Amino acid sequence: MYRLAFALTLISTAANAQVATLSGTDGQNALGTVPCAALAGEPMESCPAELRRREDGTATLAVQLKTGEVRRIYFTDGVPDSSSSTSKMTYETPGDIMMIFIEPGEVYEIPKAALNTQ
Repeated sequence: MYRLAFALTLISTAANAQVATLSGTDGQNALGTVPCAALAGEPMESCPAELRRREDGTATLAVQLKTGEVRRIYFTDGVPDSSSSTSKMTYETPGDIMMIFIEPGEVYEIPKAALNTQ
């Protein structure tokens, strides 16, 4: 069964600390919050999120944006490979976090440990 590590402190910049929490978990799926920004220039904020993992190594992260939209990000073996947006998606992995960017200005910070399979 999958185990997820949560309540990690994330630092997006030296001046801005963010906390990601996934409080309700059954060992495979989790509910909580992740730092996100829906529009370019907006500060990062805590957004409600649900991580659903599958035995085949895929996962879906659904994030509720303050715009009311739900963004789904799809992962294979811990790597984001697509989203529910038709816009270009890129990602970086500085330290223990994965930063996902969806043009023109969406940003998501995910603890890498949450995506690891065990």
